[in-house]
Order: sequence, then structure tokens, then C-alpha cells
Amino acid sequence: MSVPDYMQCAEDHQTLLVVVQPIGIVPEESFFRIYKRISAVSQVNVRDSQRVLYIRYRHHYPPENNEWGDFQTHRKVVGLITITDCSSAKDWPQTFEKFHLQKEMYGSTLYDSRLFVFGLQGEIAEQPRTDVAFYPSYDECETVEKRIEDFIESLFIVLESKRLDRATDKSGDKIPLLCVPFEKKDFVGLDTDSRHYKKRCQGRMRKHVGDLCLQAGMLQDSLVHYHMAVELLRSVNDFLWLGAALEGLCSASVIYHYPGGTGGKAGTRRAQGGSLSAEAGNRHRPGAQEVLIDPGALTSNGINADTSAEIGRAKNCLSPEDIIDKYKEAISYYSKYKNAGVIELEACVKAVRVLAIQKRSMEASDFLQNAVYINLRQLSEEEKIQRYSILSELYERIGFHRKSAFFKRVAAMQCVAPSIPEPGWRACYKLLLETLPGYSLSLDPKDFSKGTHRGWAAVQMRLLHELVYASRRMGNPALSVRHLSFLLQTMLDFLSDQEKKDVTQSLESYTAKCPGTMEFITLPDGLKLPPVPFTKLPIVRSVKLLNLPTSLRPHKMKSLLGQNMSTKSPFIYSPIIAHSRGEERNKKIDFQWVQGDVCEVQLMVYNPMPFELRVENMGLLTAGVEFESLPAALSLPAESGLYPVTLVGVPQTTGQITINGYHTSVFGVFSDCLLDNLPGVKTNGCTVEVIPALPRLQISTSLPRSAHTLQPSSGDEISTNVSVQLYNGETQQLIIKLENIGAEPLEKLEVTAKTVNTKEKLYGDFLSWNLEDTLSQFPLKPGKIATFTVNIKLKLDFSCQENLLQDLNDDGISVSGLPLSSPFRQVVKPRVETKPMNPPEGSKAGDFSHVKVSKWHQNEYLQALMLKPSLPTCFTYNFCASKCWNTEYCHHWLLEMTVAIMIS
Repeated sequence: MSVPDYMQCAEDHQTLLVVVQPIGIVPEESFFRIYKRISAVSQVNVRDSQRVLYIRYRHHYPPENNEWGDFQTHRKVVGLITITDCSSAKDWPQTFEKFHLQKEMYGSTLYDSRLFVFGLQGEIAEQPRTDVAFYPSYDECETVEKRIEDFIESLFIVLESKRLDRATDKSGDKIPLLCVPFEKKDFVGLDTDSRHYKKRCQGRMRKHVGDLCLQAGMLQDSLVHYHMAVELLRSVNDFLWLGAALEGLCSASVIYHYPGGTGGKAGTRRAQGGSLSAEAGNRHRPGAQEVLIDPGALTSNGINADTSAEIGRAKNCLSPEDIIDKYKEAISYYSKYKNAGVIELEACVKAVRVLAIQKRSMEASDFLQNAVYINLRQLSEEEKIQRYSILSELYERIGFHRKSAFFKRVAAMQCVAPSIPEPGWRACYKLLLETLPGYSLSLDPKDFSKGTHRGWAAVQMRLLHELVYASRRMGNPALSVRHLSFLLQTMLDFLSDQEKKDVTQSLESYTAKCPGTMEFITLPDGLKLPPVPFTKLPIVRSVKLLNLPTSLRPHKMKSLLGQNMSTKSPFIYSPIIAHSRGEERNKKIDFQWVQGDVCEVQLMVYNPMPFELRVENMGLLTAGVEFESLPAALSLPAESGLYPVTLVGVPQTTGQITINGYHTSVFGVFSDCLLDNLPGVKTNGCTVEVIPALPRLQISTSLPRSAHTLQPSSGDEISTNVSVQLYNGETQQLIIKLENIGAEPLEKLEVTAKTVNTKEKLYGDFLSWNLEDTLSQFPLKPGKIATFTVNIKLKLDFSCQENLLQDLNDDGISVSGLPLSSPFRQVVKPRVETKPMNPPEGSKAGDFSHVKVSKWHQNEYLQALMLKPSLPTCFTYNFCASKCWNTEYCHHWLLEMTVAIMIS
């Protein structure tokens, strides 16, 4: 026997082996559809008894393994079912001849056989036959299960007769010596009359009868025969068969202790043996086909099912601990024979399945380690793949996940061995995917954003490289890009500088043919690979929403403040403070954005790569409002520190807008990076209100700009500063030009005046204007200009003023330190008749900050001081532009004018 069955388990010792094979050309789909229906009839009850039969079906079985049927009867093919297509009567003789040739292959062990013919109709099909069943087609074959039930009944009758024949003690008859194939030459010329030889024959026959009893559903009888066989075979040192007897004893004990089976398929077996009641024996597994078999007049001079219950189970059945000890002993006996390598290997596998149920993982690993080093013949590549795959599954069952992943990876590499003419890259890729859990590796990037890294990074990177290579050889570049992107994103901290360069170069070469996207990739087996956003290229540390520029910020309209004020809600204290990142990001910001205006979000980023990082098409991801993101391109230096990046966009509608993240294109991979998936990102809130679009106004005046800028009282307004120099009683006009430079019409204009920083009493209206002509041009459409004139008339009262003389002495008067804020510095000086009224060109009144005058001019100078020169005066003009009278927000402009009054 050279082909091991890695799916063997202890309960298979009680099954009858039936082979189902096609004859001629049969469509594969049709064959396996019938095979599935046949294999469903796998469990049978014996009528009026607690005995249960199990059938094991195989669609392929090596004939050489059948030669070991006397050594272990569950390896013997006792039933043959063949399936064939035959559409014409002239092909029938040839088809029936093939059926007989197929029977001859297993002829020495067959109990019975059947031929299922599909497609043949007529006289031949109407003839009643026991071994042949005719069906018009694969769809019209309702009686297949009934035929299988009849077939199993015939197998049971033959099995029971053989058991009775072998179990009967016929005094005087010579017991034949059962042999395995490689032993036959060793027993030539032996003395068949010796007591040693007879004991050998008796021990082997007892073991064989134990196998037959176990197959016939007589668990207690099998235990008795196995115990007797062990004693006889141990006395003659027949180690190979002693090992088989011990293994049979272990199998029967396992069946008793674990009626659900050890094969790992839950629900495929029922409780059985002496522990079953008659009622339990008649119940069957849902969905399984059963047949009740009447043993009829078959009687036994030996032990039957009724008398076997009287034998003490405690004496004959091994305990769970003894089962493993006996398995070890049996395997040690098998190891003495080179030709029993397959038997030894399968016994190790069976013991591991039992230990897995007993949760004795370390002992199970010892059996598996022994199985790895069992030398068999030169295995084919397919057999090697099967061997490593089963070892992987067994290691997985006992909880050795990393060892399981190792053997599955070896099996994957075996699929593409150099000796294989057509490497199976798809099978290799599938097996590599199955190794991921064993190496604590997931293909979901979210599992790596939690901080701690699990597993060996070096092994994980090697495995990811193999996935990339296998997917490329499969001809799936999108899959290669996805795995390579995952490698770069999740293993960035473990890559050396050279590895980072190599990976990025490979990624760029792949994405040149197939760019990376944010779409899910569905594999043939249904597995979906999630997208891999590059949240580390670059790394974002903070996100801040910026207010609009001062000239574009909306302001609450004062006329509506009273209407918008709501009653204050009661203050409720709570000691519970929420620190949720989600609440922080959803926190509403206290400023507003305006529809149609460019809005900015500032990101602090840095480049972790040892080379310059080019980020293309970087923009914002938003929700709640239609938003036009204006993409940007970055070029970050190698391993740069925090670098500010401003992303801009234009909201197209109004409402609440939330900044969810940003999108990038790096190395040809498009990424949508959500803020919720970025660890350690600081933000002051990512939700802001977008109000309706507001008009934009540009103001210009006929007066020159002031060199000195006066700050607005509130600090939020936009100020325009102009300067004018007037004498008391002088009048001048100020022409103000209003230009609509926005996209919304100007529908409202308010003008107010306020005088600050002056104590003088003004007579009459200092400023006067008439808005009728200006308002007639409203609403002011975009691009249009409106003007209005402000008349400035100065009339001051200087009576009852304090004496401002600071210093007076014989040499003259020093006047200095006047708090002048006008661009024209005012200096008090005596009137000189020869001095011209206006200073010469190129000179300034402010050139003299300290002047001395003589006593001759003191009286005149004091008289001038009594009139008190005017201190600098600031006049503020407010201009409001709004879309309509009921709008809550508007743009607010100020026109500040400094008026300096000269007295000379």
C-alpha cells in the first residue's frame, strides 16, 4: 500500500467501503450529481436490533490498497457501483463488458456490485435485472436511493454470513494464516503444525473477526475479539498484526466514548453500540438516507448482539487515556516495518483527531511531528500538496495556528514547484490566503490602525510579497496593486529605507498598467478585499478649518439681533464629560462659511519616506452640502517635519457641512482617507454652517488714503482710512464709490456717522448726505457702480477751554508732545506776517515738533492758544450691504476718516 488516506479517522474502521466510478465518457457534472445522491445513503439501521451500519463511499480508490483488506477490513472494497451513458442498444454489449472488467479489478473482495445505465430505452431496459438499473436520463431517476438501499441490504447479508463463518469455532479445521502482501514470501517453508504458527493464525483470525464484528455493528463483540487477539499475538511477537489489533481496540473504544465521531464533521454520526436504546437506534440523522435490514434467519453459534450486552464494558473498553497509550504502542510496532509506512502515518492521523477532541494539544503535536518524518515512497507533487494540506488542517484543529500556516504555505509553494510543467498559481494563491490567520495577518487595513502590531513582521512581509507575486502570475494586476499597497501601508514602520524604495518602485510600475482604486476586489471564492487608503503617505497630525478672510466674513445684522435672541436655557451640571473623538469632530464651529466663497482647511502633515514624496490630486472629502473640492499637488521633502498644507473648496449649497477626510493619489494609488481612521489626529471640530451667498462690495473715495491706519472699534470690520485737512468753517465734499464685485445684487444700503475722540462742540451737521440718488440705482447688479456724496462742514466752538500752555519762560515758549494721530502733524506756532499762509512745496507742517518763540510774540501766541487748536478727530462711517432686509448675515464695511483742523 503506497497511497495514504489522510482523511482516515477511528470510526472509519466500522464502515463498509463502496467505490462509485464512471464507465466510458460520463459528464463530470452529471456523475457527481448522482454520486451525491448515492453517498447520502450512508447510515443504515438493522431492523429489530440496535446494530447500526455505516457506508463509506469513494469515487477513486487505488487497487493496491485493496490488497490490505485482510489486515484491516475497512480497507477492503466490498461494493462497486458504476455509472455509464448508453444511448443505443448496439452499445450495450460493450458497456456491459466494461462493467465486468471493472468488477475484476476488485473481484477478490467484492460482496456485490451495481451498474446504473442512463439514456438507454427499449427492450433491454425493460428486462428485469438485479445488478443493472436503467434510467431514461439523469433527471428521471427517482429510484436511485431505493436501489442503493437494496444494494446495501445485499452487502449486509454477505458481511453477516462471513462474520458468522469466521466466528464459528470449527474444531479440527485448520485456521488459515492471513497475510499482508509483503509477508507472503516470508512464510514459505514454515512449519504449519507448530504451536507458534497456530497461535499466529488464531491471533490474526481473532483480529479479523473483530473487524467484521465492528463493521456489522456489534461493538461489544469486537472489543472481546480484539482483546483475545492482542493476547495471542503478543505471545508470539507478531508485532505488525499486534499493532493492528491494538489499533482496532482503540477504534472500538473511540467509537464508544465519542459517538459523534472524530472526523470533525459535526452531525454526521449518531450514538451507537451498547449505549443505544432500541428507540435511539431507529432514529436517524435529518437528511440522511437509511434502510432497515432484517437479519432474517441468520443465527450465530458465537456471540451475537443480544448476548454481547452481558459482557462488562468497563473491562473491555479502553479509557480515554489508555486509548492514546495503545495508539502509541501500535505506532511503535508499525514503525518496525518499512512497508507499513502508510499504516503508521494513518494511525498517527487518527490519534491526533482523538487528542484534538480530548484537547491534549502537546501530545497531538508529537504524533504529528512523527507523521512528518515517516518515509514513504517518492510522492508525486499532488500527493505532497495533499499531505501538507492535511497536516496544516490537523495543526489547526489542535490550536497550533502558526504551525498550521507554515505547512499550508509549504503546500502552496508545492503547487508551483519547478518540476510541475503547468504551475498552479491559482491554487497557490488560494492556499496562501488561508495561511493569513495563522500569521496574525488580515487583509483589512482597519485591523492595523488600532496601534499594537501582532505577529512577526518579517514573516508577514514575506507572505505579502508571495501574494503579490502569485497574483501577478495569475494575470491579475489589480490584485497585485492591492496587496502591494497593503504591504506599504501596514508594514511601513518595519521596512528599511532600501525596501521602501524598492516597494514604491514596484508599485509605480504596477499602477502604470492598472491604477489602484478604492473599489472592493471580489475573489472567485467570494472573498472581498477591502480598499487600502494611504493614510501614512503622508501622515496627517492635525486638521483645522479656517475662517474666511476678514473681507468675506459674514456678520450678524444688528437690526435682527433682537429677533434672534432666544431665552437662555437652564444650566444643568453633569460630572460626566465625554471625550469621544467622534463628538469632537462633529462639534460645530462658531464661524460660518458662505455659499460660493472659497473655504480653506489646514492640515499639518509630514513625509515618513526617505525620499521626496509627491502627492497628486489631494482634496477634501465632505458630507452634508454639495461641495466642489479644488485639488492640490504637494511635494514633501524626505522625512520632513510637520508641514502645513491648505486644501480649498467651494460649497455650492447651504446647510451643515462636515469635513470627513481627504483624498490623495500617491504612487498611482487613489485613496480616500477618513479622519475617523486616522489615529492621533487633533481637530477643533469638523462641522461648520454654510449660509446663503452674500454680495461683495468694493469702496473707493475721492480723498487720499491716510498714512495712519485707525483700528475699528469691534476689530471685525474692514476699514478704509482717508485723510482730509480742514480749517474751522471750511466745507469739503467726499465722494464715495460703491462697486458690486460679487455675483449677488446689492439690495440694501445703510449709512451712519459716529464721532469719536473729540471734546469740541460741533455746530450744525458736521456730515451731511442725500441717498435718494444713490438708492435709485439699487438693487445694484454685479459689476455696476453707485456713488454718493458726503458734505463735510466744520464749525467748532473753542470757548471755555483750558489753558494748554505747558512751559513759559523769559526765553520763549516750548510746546511739544501733542497727542496727534492725524497724518498731518499739527504744530502750534505764532502768526508771522511775513510767513506765507501755505508752506512751501516739499515741506511739512509736521517737520517741527518743537518750536520756541520770543517774548515779543508771547501775547499774540497766548491769544492763539486761548482759541485752542483742534486735536485730531476720527470720524467713522458704516456701510452695510445685504441681499435683503430680512437676511440674518451681511458683509460690514467701515469708512474711517481722520479730519485735522488747522488754526493759523
